[in-house]
Amino acid sequence: MGYFTIRYAIIIVLGSALCACATGSPPENAASATWMTQQYPLQTLASCRAGEPPEQLLAGKAMDSALARASGFALGPGDRVRLTLAGDDGLVTGLYVVGPDGSIVLPGTGRVPVQGLDEMAAGNAVFAALRQRAMVRGERTFLDLRLDESAGVWVQVGGAVFDPGRVRAGERSAEALAARGQGNPSGDENPMRTLAGALRAAGGLRPDADVSRIYLVRGAQWTRIDLLGLLTGGEARDVIVQAGDRIFVPSTGCFDARLVRPSAVTAPGIRVYMSNLTRPAASNASSAIGKETTSLPYGTRFLQGLVDMNCVGGSAMNKNRRAVLISRNPMNGQSIAIQRNIEDLVRGADRDARDPYLMPGDALACYDSGLSNVQDVVSLLGNVAGVAATTIILEGASN
Repeated sequence: MGYFTIRYAIIIVLGSALCACATGSPPENAASATWMTQQYPLQTLASCRAGEPPEQLLAGKAMDSALARASGFALGPGDRVRLTLAGDDGLVTGLYVVGPDGSIVLPGTGRVPVQGLDEMAAGNAVFAALRQRAMVRGERTFLDLRLDESAGVWVQVGGAVFDPGRVRAGERSAEALAARGQGNPSGDENPMRTLAGALRAAGGLRPDADVSRIYLVRGAQWTRIDLLGLLTGGEARDVIVQAGDRIFVPSTGCFDARLVRPSAVTAPGIRVYMSNLTRPAASNASSAIGKETTSLPYGTRFLQGLVDMNCVGGSAMNKNRRAVLISRNPMNGQSIAIQRNIEDLVRGADRDARDPYLMPGDALACYDSGLSNVQDVVSLLGNVAGVAATTIILEGASN
């Protein structure tokens, strides 16, 4: 191989590499994929509207909202109740678990349905069953039935939540149950067996949710509930849910930043995907990207995520680094990719208008600046030149 041949090869490699240093064109997106104003360039977004549920969901009779709020705790499958009968030698007195069919099984009596009943009504049903079997005499006051431990209940959640479907409202961990069992307390309270607890179990409200018009369907009745006070600190009374309840959250069709923060009805945190395979980091591990890094508080913005993945700052050669956010419009499922120049986002006074909020499942990626790419080219040419010099020396020695 001659000297001029190697020189031309180096020139070709240099030209090709420098061409690769050019900044890539911005990602293309469908117009309907944009759903928050921070997804610059700004586009015309749909105006907010009052959300409504599907007509078939409200086929039953409207239930008075005050009645729904006033309804107390109702027994459901998995709950444990403590039954005490005065003068009983242990035949009936004891702990009972409400079965999947909503009933408890009493010795010598059989199944007694208690699902949907409060403590007083369930005690009356048990007393009536025992009296029918001639197992008790006297007054109802001789029998006492109290809730000992409340379990989670299955409810259906649909509409503007991140994970719609069948969820457990009020489910407890084994550690929480073990801690509660210390001291053998009487009675129980399950603060997550509520409408707000069910919404959080379904991933929390999306930013387009109509939090002032949430529909609760119970049997053949339904009611509309306003939980806006749980976000603003105003007046709001949560509702205890029962097994088999259905919940629907309408969408307003537009983005509401008030819903993008941890609250009683939104997610406390989110998981995102990160990639920083650029200089000065050669791998995600050296960028300190791990499980803890990708777990962020709900309400984190794009720029905060970039700092978290070590994509901001460093050498002046990183001045023109770019970052891409890949997200998805939760209202129609369309993906959207947003590109930002990192330093422009850091230093621009309009950063808030161009800094999107991160949503569950978003992906963030960093790209090298032009100077970093040139540095790689120079390093590559140094390696090629080293090989070329060695080749020339060997050819000269052979001649």
